[in-house]
Amino acid sequence: DVEVEVANCPEEEEEENATEERENPTVCSGKIKKLAKLNNVDTSEEHITNDIQVKKKKKRKIQNGLEDAAVKKAKTQKQLDEEEDPPEVVDDEENFADTAEQMAEDQSEGELGSESSENENGPQLPSGLTGAFEDTSFSSLSDMVSENTLKGIKDMGFEEMTEIQHKSIRPLLEGRDILAAARTGSGKTMAFLIPAIELIYKLKFMPRNGTGVIILSPTRELAMQTYGVLKEVMAHHFHTYGLIMGGSNRSAEAQKLANGINILVATPGRLLDHLQNTSGFMYKNLQCLIIDEADRILEVGFEEELKQIIKLLPKKRQTMLFSATQTRKVEDLARISLKKEPLYVGVDDHKETATVEGLEQGYVVCPSEKRFLLLFTFLKKNRKKKLMVFFSSCMSVKYHYELLNYIDLPVMAIHGKQKQTKRTTTFFQFCNAETGILLCTDVAARGLDIPEVDWIVQYDPPDDPKVPLNEFEFSWSKISDIQSQLEKLIEKNYYLHKSAQEAYKSYIRAYDSHSLKQIYSVNTLDLPKVALSFGFKVPPYVDLSILYTVIQATLRFYSVERHISILHR
Repeated sequence: DVEVEVANCPEEEEEENATEERENPTVCSGKIKKLAKLNNVDTSEEHITNDIQVKKKKKRKIQNGLEDAAVKKAKTQKQLDEEEDPPEVVDDEENFADTAEQMAEDQSEGELGSESSENENGPQLPSGLTGAFEDTSFSSLSDMVSENTLKGIKDMGFEEMTEIQHKSIRPLLEGRDILAAARTGSGKTMAFLIPAIELIYKLKFMPRNGTGVIILSPTRELAMQTYGVLKEVMAHHFHTYGLIMGGSNRSAEAQKLANGINILVATPGRLLDHLQNTSGFMYKNLQCLIIDEADRILEVGFEEELKQIIKLLPKKRQTMLFSATQTRKVEDLARISLKKEPLYVGVDDHKETATVEGLEQGYVVCPSEKRFLLLFTFLKKNRKKKLMVFFSSCMSVKYHYELLNYIDLPVMAIHGKQKQTKRTTTFFQFCNAETGILLCTDVAARGLDIPEVDWIVQYDPPDDPKVPLNEFEFSWSKISDIQSQLEKLIEKNYYLHKSAQEAYKSYIRAYDSHSLKQIYSVNTLDLPKVALSFGFKVPPYVDLSILYTVIQATLRFYSVERHISILHR
């Protein structure tokens, strides 16, 4: 059979013909022409050359096919040999662990190798692009956030995370301590509420376990606002949550704490009170402390309370500090409250302002004696819009509230001298109103999310000097000149006269205590002109020496206390 195959093999015949053609092309060409003539085939030189090339290609294909068959046969034989000698089974747990680890490493190396080969062969992207955009939707957190929380977020109408939320939620869910700086209105509240709720949910906190998360807010209004957002997010959860703050019924709060509040929103003063004096307050299981608007809490004088609170709370906990600005005091607070390696999250660090985008900010150069006239004209013109006016003291808020309502310009007010029920009612009334004017201190206003506000007026010097402003210009002829009527009213009305006196004195003291002494110096202030803006022809007497005496006494106290602590050491 083999001899017959060889004798009749067309490949060998073609090879012989090719050899003969190379040795004697003329003879070969003659033979081909003779055969072609007998078979009526085209014998032109071009046709013969093409025919030879086609035959050579067929020969190469056949040879390649034979080589592939040989390779496949060798691989099959190798697999059969391996099946006869299988690898040893790993019985030892340590060896198994090592093997698993090695497999994982090999797999990762393989993945990296495949990625690199893809990168080498695939199209190259411009520098800075990764080929895929990061998902910032709340649904992308489904692997880390419970379905109940995601339902609450969806019910609130939120779909996409803000920058501060995107940067901080995942690290917080992993248990990291964080120091976050972001502008007011950037979404900080949801950034810390979602991880706090998930922490309680995953630990399956029950009322009997006490308080697992404490959220500190600088003001009562901000605490109420945070509590309102918390209530919405937790709509599908069964855990308990509550609010404690100054001005509320303390005994009722103590009873709620004894029953067990898993997530607690509080103001610093009232929280410290309950930590020290409420025996039923179970906080030994605390897992997380959140300090919202940390810079503002320190500004309004809660620094000592915060230090005491941090000392009383369990050391083994997660801590989150959220702030609009980073000050030295905030850094000191972070040093004593956060772990050794906290995560710093900064949003828009390259920007000098801590104000949300979309606001047009400006100032008016106004003579001191015409301040109230300008304010009155502006408020009267915009009475059908929604406005907030910030003052530097509670007494200024109180006086202007009484004065404006007396002259038939309806306004609302929030200040520290009011009872808590009144403050709460006014706050929610203004939030729900489409139009209106709210007078308040800038301390109370910080961090509040009041919808659809058209204008914000900083009537007294602001605390933050870094806000970029443009000068607003207008015609002074349009200002309502009611100065004479104002002076007559303050002179005749006893209650308004007393209120104006207190407001004037508190304004001067606030001006004198401003941090930027080189700009806001009471020595360069034209007091008679300032008095005119409060309705006085002659300025009331203000004894600033009392203020200096109090400051000096405070400094002496802390100096003595520091020396005593050094002696103890």
